[in-house]
Amino acid sequence: MSEIRIGGLRVGNGAPLVLIGGPCVIESETHALTLSGAIAAITARLGVPFVFKASFDKANRTSHRSFRGPGLDQGLKVLAAVKSTHQVPILTDIHEPAQARPTAEVADVLQIPAFLARQTDLLTAAADTGRAVNIKKAQFMAPDDMRHAIEKVRAQGNEQILVTERGVSFGYHTLIVDMRSLPQLRALGTPVIFDVTHSLQQPGAGDGVTLGQAEYITPLASAGVAAGIDALFLEIHDDPRQARSDAQNALALDLLEPLLQRLLRIDAATRSPLSAP
Repeated sequence: MSEIRIGGLRVGNGAPLVLIGGPCVIESETHALTLSGAIAAITARLGVPFVFKASFDKANRTSHRSFRGPGLDQGLKVLAAVKSTHQVPILTDIHEPAQARPTAEVADVLQIPAFLARQTDLLTAAADTGRAVNIKKAQFMAPDDMRHAIEKVRAQGNEQILVTERGVSFGYHTLIVDMRSLPQLRALGTPVIFDVTHSLQQPGAGDGVTLGQAEYITPLASAGVAAGIDALFLEIHDDPRQARSDAQNALALDLLEPLLQRLLRIDAATRSPLSAP
């Protein structure tokens, strides 16, 4: 298992469980700064390494009427403000090769969206920046298929690779998570992230919007940590009902601390040597 550096944080190879979290999309600079500060305070209290995540553009919204975000230039300014204000690493996604280099000037991790996990030019552009690259497993891909996406990044001389499980399509409007995929992804030699909240989406199930099942965040996250993940990915919002993207599968901010306390206990148990019979 390789160890990845995200800013000053270690991920994988026995490093502490990392939280990657934030709103699905940047809603405003004030909101991003306030929410990131609140999450940073909680994780600092619990000793959990924290990476802030928010998108500057949601290019894959269900409807053309949906809010996409502030765009590349303004979005990167917001992320830079979060980074400097709270001294936290930044993860954000890119959708086009031309976005890779300017995004890498701010973000510590460039994320490849699940729908784009096979896009060679996008993977190559992200790899060429030298930043860590997080590849989300597409909803139509088997865990072992991800080895090809990983090799596209490695072929550019970049070994800073993470892979993310975010559910697989199961009929219409439904995603499921096969827990076997987590150790199968880890066997590819990269740290594994479990994106719990996106795995609880019901894609396109609303009238032009994606629905979700946030009520299952706790059991799904608990199962993932018990299976031995390296990082947990959560969409977090201070008022999910008002979130401008993925409102129905985001974790409410006031539920974050008790959830992390539970997950830390599970993580500690998985790391403890088995007692002799």
